[in-house]
Amino acid sequence: MNAEAIKEIIRKELPTLLRDDPELRAFLSDLMRRDFTSRAETQDRFYEILDELRRDREEQKKKWEAQQKKWDEQEKERKEQQKKWDEQQNRWDEQQKRWEEQKEHWRINHEQFNMVHQEIMAQARKFDRSIGALGARWGLRSEKAFRDALAGILEESFHVQVLNINEWDEDGMVFGRPDQVEIDVIIKNGLLIICELKSSIDKAGMVIFERKARFYEKRHNQKANRLIVISPMIDPKALTVAKTLGIETYGDSTEVESL
Repeated sequence: MNAEAIKEIIRKELPTLLRDDPELRAFLSDLMRRDFTSRAETQDRFYEILDELRRDREEQKKKWEAQQKKWDEQEKERKEQQKKWDEQQNRWDEQQKRWEEQKEHWRINHEQFNMVHQEIMAQARKFDRSIGALGARWGLRSEKAFRDALAGILEESFHVQVLNINEWDEDGMVFGRPDQVEIDVIIKNGLLIICELKSSIDKAGMVIFERKARFYEKRHNQKANRLIVISPMIDPKALTVAKTLGIETYGDSTEVESL
């Protein structure tokens, strides 16, 4: 008898045997209990699974709510931070606007300052030209007055003769070209003193005076005994030249001890 025939017999006879044979029923029940749970156990396990699912769902809900709370707090912080950034940006924009206005104000003031400065400089140049022209006219007149006054003092104090000589230098010995040469000479008891009487004299003026003296000596064939410059304003560089050329210098006519 094969397996299929045995299975068919069991299917037909087993219900009757289980109903009529308690021991067989108990044996099969015990045998099946080993491999399969009972209905009550299955229901208990089902409810346990449901409880676990419910607890998991509640736990997940709590976690989700906690996470959502964190997200809400983070969103709130983000909005607050964004508000601060917006306020800061507004302050920067306002500051930039003020800076641009200040730069424009400075630019306008700078342009106005330049205009005023240029006007002042133009007036200053005009004033300098006016003063220069006035000074030139005054210098010519004051120089003659100064020379005349010193000549008078020398003649009165030292009893000498002061002559103002104007001669034409056709060879350009003094100025490098033909020109009129003016020079003062002092004559006393046959002595010849060539003198420069000026309100001020610089290095170039001292060199020109020495050339004038040599011109006079050559023209009149007479060696000067002394070369003297009398001026209250003698440039320090002119003093060095005078010492080199053997020219005596005095800041005042009263300083001349003897002639």
